[in-house]
Amino acid sequence: IASEDIGNADPRALQLALCLALDCTVSAQINSIILGRPTDTSMTASIMFDANSDFYLLYGSQSGAYTDSTSVTSINHSVPFSAMMRNLTANTKYYYMVKYRASGNGPFAASPEYSYRTQRAAGSTFTFTLEADEHLYDYGDPTLYQIACNNVAQDNPDFMISLGDFFGDDHYPTTITSIQVDSLREVYRPRLGSVYNSIPFFICQGNHDGEKMYYLDTAISHSNLATWATLWRKYYYANPEPNGFYSGNTVAEGNGIGLPDDYYAFTWGNALFVVLDAYRFDCDSVTDIVAKPSGWDWTLGQTQYNWLQSTLQNSTSKFKFVFIHHPLGEERGGIIPAQYFEWGGLERNGNNTFAQHRPGWAMPIQQMMKTYGVNILFQGHDHVFAHEVWDSVTYQEVPMMADPTYVKGMVNASAYTADTFENSGYVRVTVSPSCVKVEYVKNYLPQDTGTVNHNKEVVFSYTIGTCDTITGPNGISNIANGEMVKVFPNPANNMLTVLFPDNPQNYYVKMMDAIGETVLETQSNIIDVENIREGIYFLNIETERYTIVKKVVVTH
Repeated sequence: IASEDIGNADPRALQLALCLALDCTVSAQINSIILGRPTDTSMTASIMFDANSDFYLLYGSQSGAYTDSTSVTSINHSVPFSAMMRNLTANTKYYYMVKYRASGNGPFAASPEYSYRTQRAAGSTFTFTLEADEHLYDYGDPTLYQIACNNVAQDNPDFMISLGDFFGDDHYPTTITSIQVDSLREVYRPRLGSVYNSIPFFICQGNHDGEKMYYLDTAISHSNLATWATLWRKYYYANPEPNGFYSGNTVAEGNGIGLPDDYYAFTWGNALFVVLDAYRFDCDSVTDIVAKPSGWDWTLGQTQYNWLQSTLQNSTSKFKFVFIHHPLGEERGGIIPAQYFEWGGLERNGNNTFAQHRPGWAMPIQQMMKTYGVNILFQGHDHVFAHEVWDSVTYQEVPMMADPTYVKGMVNASAYTADTFENSGYVRVTVSPSCVKVEYVKNYLPQDTGTVNHNKEVVFSYTIGTCDTITGPNGISNIANGEMVKVFPNPANNMLTVLFPDNPQNYYVKMMDAIGETVLETQSNIIDVENIREGIYFLNIETERYTIVKKVVVTH
């Protein structure tokens, strides 16, 4: 290594180079194992070592009793390798371990035992989780993110979906280098590897992840942010590719990218999962490509739109979920902006001009989701939790995972119409044969926990479908989507009344402001708000059978 390069060298690479120069022994250590591409008969493990290593996987359906193995593979340090565990049985829990050693040197050591699930059968009950807008490349807190990942691990979900702005960084798109793009994707490996060695990890593209049409379409597409972002993402992470299990983008791209692995769909248990790419094809006119298209200029692209319609129309799943970083590109909000342009069909003045701007297209995306029975659209982008319902489709904004201020996204709260909560946290979804339960799980740094804040507490919950009264962690539950409990008048001036459907003997009501501070607590269903300042508040209503949250407005 040249002396002038030492100051910029990766310390691990520097240490290894020095050790090799001195002809000393290097002990291989697993830097990360991240699962991906789960199917009914296979699982992919992306494995990376911090030294040149030989390894193989042992796996089987009983703990400690491994009936299959991969072949021995030799890889260089810091170079990920996707090892596939094949010939698996659907709807089965598997266990595996990694056997490894320094290249050609001595006996194999053993990793701890890890586990995973293959595709659930229809009628199964399972859990998956969602995170969004990690932003560790600027203001996201790594310690809080690790706490959140540890919380997720305790839930033992079948998989995790990240809704974008995971890697960054498009803030310097014309000056960023391939090495910098590489490092922004590699840096997550050890963090994810501590948890997602047993939880498959899916990636949805965000606006800051760099894979935008604007960058892909430049004159030097072989050396730009979008090309590098795609290549390095695929290098380190195994996102789904179209095959017999997954459908998705089948159009290969140049400059070594091949299939971009950006949008995809699959079935798990009673649910269809559809992950969209809001940015790769986001300019409606190929002659007028801009970095942030808006209005009718923003689009999913007709190929992705047609695939979405076909996927939804042909699915027989009881529940259908759609995932996107944000409808309409980079606007703030959920159902408010979703009314317009390609998503909702309207102009700002209320006129429907969808047929004019999208000739030959069947219908706006919102109408498509309603027509084909989409239950929930999960979105990120706004760094806050919000729950809205429009025309039978739930719009679920997923909060920021690692915001150490906890209030970063509250500046966007006014873009939502209901059930808005501050950061930080993730969303946990449990799917049973006839019911979907969605919970907002909060994450806190140790110094921020206390009598009010509790790490891993559930602060909001609702259900969709035919559900028995379900009590989850901390006694949080919901009945009939909370619609059976009425709060009126809303907005309120002097008095606020809570009307219960089941006349509970005991109940407790806590009123919180938009940043989660408690304003009042009562055991009465008649609440005096005459001296409460104007604003948006949340009533946490707890009975012996259920807990729900209602959004109210106080105005004088």
